[in-house]
Amino acid sequence: MSEFINAIFGSVMSLDPVSAIKMLVMWVVGGVLIYLAIKKDMEPSLLLPMGFGAILVNLPLSGAVTQIYETGTEEGALDVLFNAGIANELFPLLLFIGIGAMIDFGPLLTNPKLLLFGAAAQFGIFVTMTLACCVNAIFPGMFSIQDAASIGIIGAADGPTAIFVGNYFGTQYMGAIIVAAYSYMALVPIIQPPVIRFCTTKKERLIRMPYEAKSVSKTVRILFPIVVTVIAGLVAPRSVSLVGFLMFGNLLRECGVLNSLSETAQNVLANLITIFLGITIATKMQADAFLSFGTLMVIALGLFAFIFDTVGGVMFAKFINLFSKTKINPMIGACGISAFPMSSRVIHKMGLKEDPQNFLLMHAAGVNVGGQIASVIAGGLILNLIAR
Repeated sequence: MSEFINAIFGSVMSLDPVSAIKMLVMWVVGGVLIYLAIKKDMEPSLLLPMGFGAILVNLPLSGAVTQIYETGTEEGALDVLFNAGIANELFPLLLFIGIGAMIDFGPLLTNPKLLLFGAAAQFGIFVTMTLACCVNAIFPGMFSIQDAASIGIIGAADGPTAIFVGNYFGTQYMGAIIVAAYSYMALVPIIQPPVIRFCTTKKERLIRMPYEAKSVSKTVRILFPIVVTVIAGLVAPRSVSLVGFLMFGNLLRECGVLNSLSETAQNVLANLITIFLGITIATKMQADAFLSFGTLMVIALGLFAFIFDTVGGVMFAKFINLFSKTKINPMIGACGISAFPMSSRVIHKMGLKEDPQNFLLMHAAGVNVGGQIASVIAGGLILNLIAR
């Protein structure tokens, strides 16, 4: 027992004081993520693996990550997974198949103009990109244009797209971007309501939007993912893999002849990739790289992007109301972010709180799935506009 304690003590004492403090801080970060996952039920399938992984990679000479010894280099298991699944964007794309299989585009197809709200809610992405570039005027060299693009995409609340874009540009802030993207997505019920209330009046939040159920033919449901993929490919060619995998998953759902594959994509595939993705992301959460002023700036800018995406969707709905006879409850504009289906549920609950007879769920869901498409296309546009 004493030898065991001495081994632990020796490992810790081998670190310099600064490294030891950083290690302990990352253990706390990991513990907080695990706490949020278990106690608060915030995206547990991702935050729990991320939290445990943060502890795993911040142990002294952790064998989970690549270490260089006198006898040679020993490759860590998490680095192997990272190179096999994230460095080549494989895990995010496979996860998109599962997400696509989960999405019902019916509410959007019955009211296609809701897609415009999804597009408007990407406003914060580009504002944040500009702001991140302006930060260089105060702190020269902190963010490159590629870093700024990777940070801006946090506002979409779309983790896989954030990983894809950040990895494509090879940003040094990958760990902070991923943690921010998934943390803010989990915090939608906390962040969005006060922002929405700030941007709207009581009268606007009381606007009722009756829902008329309309059937969507199977032909339309099948053609939709195909047409969206073709259009996105023509507008933003580099978004084809992002949009294509998402729409392929939806095609599995809607074709009607591959139900077993659709169920597998929604459950087994999505859950398995989520586990691997969450714990593999931790390779970018090693203390030396993660604990920096740049990381704090990324997290702050990510929150800014998230808030302004919400504001963009709400303000677009208010703008439409200036010219429309049939008024739109501006709260549904906030669902244009990609946090599906959490954001639409939050808006529905807010509507019921204001008026127990106001049911906004289907309208909010239509905007929410539109935001899923828009965020992926926005990611593709950024890849097209900015050189690697």
